[in-house]
Amino acid sequence: MAKEKHKDGKNFSVDVSWKCAEVKLLLVSLFFICSLITLFELFPSTSSFLSCFSAVDSSPSHPVDLSSSSSSSSSSSSSSLPQIVHSLRAERLGNDSVVKRSFNPVGSAAYLFIQMGAYRGGANNFVVVGLASKPLHVFAKPRFECEWIPHGGGGGGKNSAPIFATGYKILPDWGYGRVYTVVVVNCTFPSAVGLDGSGGRLVIHATTGGGGDREVTAAENFVAVEEAPGSVDESIFSAPPKYEYLYCGSPLYGDLSPQRVREWMAYHARFFGVSKSHFVIHDAGGVHPAVMEVLRPWAEKGMVTLQDIREQERFDGYYHNQFLVVNDCLHRYKFMAKWIFFFDIDEFLYLPPKTSLDSVVASLDGYSQFTIEQMPMSSKLCQSSDYGKTPRMWGMEKLVYRDVKRGVRRDRKYAIQPRSAFATGVHMSQNVAGQSAHKTEGRIRYFHYHGTIADRREPCREFVNATALTYDGTPYVLDDTLRRAAGAVKRFEQKMIDSRLSRTRQ
Repeated sequence: MAKEKHKDGKNFSVDVSWKCAEVKLLLVSLFFICSLITLFELFPSTSSFLSCFSAVDSSPSHPVDLSSSSSSSSSSSSSSLPQIVHSLRAERLGNDSVVKRSFNPVGSAAYLFIQMGAYRGGANNFVVVGLASKPLHVFAKPRFECEWIPHGGGGGGKNSAPIFATGYKILPDWGYGRVYTVVVVNCTFPSAVGLDGSGGRLVIHATTGGGGDREVTAAENFVAVEEAPGSVDESIFSAPPKYEYLYCGSPLYGDLSPQRVREWMAYHARFFGVSKSHFVIHDAGGVHPAVMEVLRPWAEKGMVTLQDIREQERFDGYYHNQFLVVNDCLHRYKFMAKWIFFFDIDEFLYLPPKTSLDSVVASLDGYSQFTIEQMPMSSKLCQSSDYGKTPRMWGMEKLVYRDVKRGVRRDRKYAIQPRSAFATGVHMSQNVAGQSAHKTEGRIRYFHYHGTIADRREPCREFVNATALTYDGTPYVLDDTLRRAAGAVKRFEQKMIDSRLSRTRQ
C-alpha cells in the first residue's frame, strides 16, 4: 500500500514537471516572437536595403551618390548618413605571387599650396605668398620652379621663349604653423622679364618632393601672376614711395569694441600724419557694422584700405593666419611706402616730448628695421577719482596703471624698410638685408592695452587710490602719459571728421 502510494506520488511529480516545462517553452516562444517584432520595427525597409546594395554593386569603381534615395528614408537619416560612399580598391595578386596591397584614402588632406598673393619684387623678380601643408614642409622636400611665359610664347619672336628659375622658398612663421605653414616663394630670373611691353604670366611648378618614386611625387602647375601687355611701369622700382609710413594690420576677428577702434584710429592718424600715411586693415570677421562705421570716415579720406580675408579661416594656420597676412601686406605695398609698421590695434605708439616721427626714423635710416619696446598697461585698474565718469572717457584716459614686473620677456613690435625685406614675421623680420636696431627705448615705445579691444564691456573693474600697488601678484605704477595726450587726439578727430563718431558705443 505504501509502495503504491509512493508510485502515485512519483507520477504526480513527473506530471507537474512536464507541465512546467511546457509553460516555460511557451513563455520563451512568446518572448522570442515579441523580440523579433520589436527589431523589425527598428530595421529600415527591405527595399531600402536592396537599393543600397544594388547601388554599390552597380558601379564599384566610382563614388556612389545616395542623395536620390526615397524621401522617407532621406528625411529621417539625411543628417547622419554620408552622401558619398567611396568604393573599395581591393588588393590583387601580381607577378611572382606578389600581393599588391591597396590604400584607401577618405576625406581631405592639406593642399599642396594655397596662394594669397603674388607681386613683382623688381625687374626680374616675383614673390608668391601662400600656405602649404606643414607636415609636407617638415618631413618632405617640396620644390618650386618658376616659369615666365611671355604672351604669344612659342611664336618664334625674340622675347617669346619661356624663361625658368628655381623658386627659393622661405618659411617665415618659425614653426608656429598648424595644419598649414606660411611659404614665401622667391622667383629671381637671370634677366628682366615682361618689361618690353609684351606682358606675360608667371607659372609655378610645385612638387611634393616625396622621393624618387614618381608615383608618390605629386605635382601641381598654376598661374601665379598674369600681366597684360604694357601694364608694368618699371619706374616704380626706383621711384620715391607714395607714403612715408604705412600700417599693415594683423587679422581682426571677434566682437571688437567700436569705441576702442575709434580711439586707436584717431590717435594714429594724428601720429603718422594724414598726408603721408596709409592704413591697411585686414578683416577676418572682426569688422562688424559698428566697427565699419568707425573706419568709414577715414576710408572716405583715402587713409584706410579694408581687405576682406574671411576666407582664410578655411585653412587652419597660426592665429588666423597672421604670418600669412603680414607677409602679403609687406610684398603688396613693397614699393608704396618707405617704412611699414607692424603692430596691433590694442597698441599705441608713443614718442618722447619734443620729438617727431620724422626725426626718429631719420636717426634710424641706416637700419633696415627697428623694434619697439612694450609698455604693458592694466586692462581693468582705474583711479578712484574717475569713478562714475569712466563711461564717458576714452580708454587711454582711464586705463592709467602700467605693469612694472621685472625679469619678464615682453613682445616687441617693429617697423621695416620694405625694399630691404624678403619676408617678415609678427614681432620682427629674420629675412632682411641690412642691420636691425633694437636699442630704441629712448626714441619710441608702445603702450599695450591687452584684452581691451575684444571686450565690449566697460574696462574699469577695479578702482584704486594709489600711485603704486600690487594686484593679483603683479606690481603696477600710475602712468598717465597717454591720458595727457587724449585731449589733443579728440580735437584732431573733431577737426578731421567732425562729430559723426561722438555716439560710438563700447
